[in-house]
Amino acid sequence: MKRHVISVTLAAACAALMGTAGTAPAAAADAYVFKFAHAQPLTSVRHKSMELFKEDLEKATSGRIKVELFGAGVLGNESELMDMVKVGNLQGTRGSQFAKANPKFLIYTLPFLFQDTDSVLAAMRGPVGQRIAAASKANGFHIPATGVAGGFRQFTTDKRPIETVDDVKGLKLRTPPIDSIVQTIKALDASPQSVPYGETYMALKTGVVDGQENPCSNIVEMKFYEVQKYMSLVNYQIHPDPLFVSLKWYEGLPADLKAAFDASSRKAMEWSDTHWLASETDYLKTLEGKLKVNAITAQNRANFVAKVKPVWTHYVQQGAFSEAEINEVLAAAKKK
Repeated sequence: MKRHVISVTLAAACAALMGTAGTAPAAAADAYVFKFAHAQPLTSVRHKSMELFKEDLEKATSGRIKVELFGAGVLGNESELMDMVKVGNLQGTRGSQFAKANPKFLIYTLPFLFQDTDSVLAAMRGPVGQRIAAASKANGFHIPATGVAGGFRQFTTDKRPIETVDDVKGLKLRTPPIDSIVQTIKALDASPQSVPYGETYMALKTGVVDGQENPCSNIVEMKFYEVQKYMSLVNYQIHPDPLFVSLKWYEGLPADLKAAFDASSRKAMEWSDTHWLASETDYLKTLEGKLKVNAITAQNRANFVAKVKPVWTHYVQQGAFSEAEINEVLAAAKKK
C-alpha cells in the first residue's frame, strides 16, 4: 500500500502564517496576500479549483492580490483552520465546519432533504442561500460563494452491508464534528464516533470504528476503501462547501479588489461544483471495483426517511431554523 504523506515542521507551518493577521498588506505597495488552507489531498477537486482561483484572481488584479495555497492539512485540521480564519491568522479555508460560520448552514444537511444535486445548487445559489451566507458576517466570515462538497454521502462498513435501517443499529460510525450527522447516526440507533478527517483511515484500519460516511470522491481520495469491505448507496445527505474568508481581511480590500475577489470566488466554486459532481460517477466506478456495493430499495429508503425525520423536528424545536425556512429551501430546490 502506497500512501502520499506530506510533512511540515511546526516551524515551517508557523512561518507560513507569519504576517497574516488582520489586513496587513504584503511588502509591495497596494498588494495583499490571501493565504488559503484546507485538509483535503492535493489531488482533490477542492484543491484544483483553488489553483484555478489563484490563477484567475492574480491575473484579474494584476498581482495586487497574491494567493498562497496550503493543502492536505499541513496547517491544521478543518476545525483549527476555521478558527485561524475567524481571528484573522489565515485568510481563507473550505471544509466541513460551516456551522461555525452560521448554524443555518446545517439546514442543507438535513437527512434526505434533497432529491438530486441540481436541487441543492438551486437552493444554495438562490436568495435563501445568499441570506445564509451573508449572516456569517456576524461570526467574522465573508462567504462570496457556496458550492457542494462532492455528491451525496454514502456509508462504508467493515462488518456488513447496509440495506435496511436495522443494519445500521449498533455500528460504531466515524462522524465529523457536524451536529446533523451526529443526530442522524443516533436516530439510526448507531454510535457516532468523532474522528478528525485526516485520522479516519487509521481509525477504520485499527477497528476503532466499524465504518464511516462520505461522498464517493472522499472515499477514493482518502483511500478508505483499503480498510473497508462494503459500501451502501443511501444518498442520505449532501454538504455545503462555502469559501470562508476572514471578514477583517476582506473589509481591508479596496472596492475594486473586493469585486475581483468575489468574481473569482464564484468562478472557482462553479468549476468545483461542475467537476466534483461529474467526477462522482467515475469515483463510484472505482469503488465498485474495490468494495461490495449495494443500493437500498425504494421501500427501504422510505423506512430510512421515516426513521430520521425526528432530526428535522430536533432543529426546529432547538430554534436553529424554522419549518418555514425548511419549506423555503424546498421551494427553492423545486425551481431548479
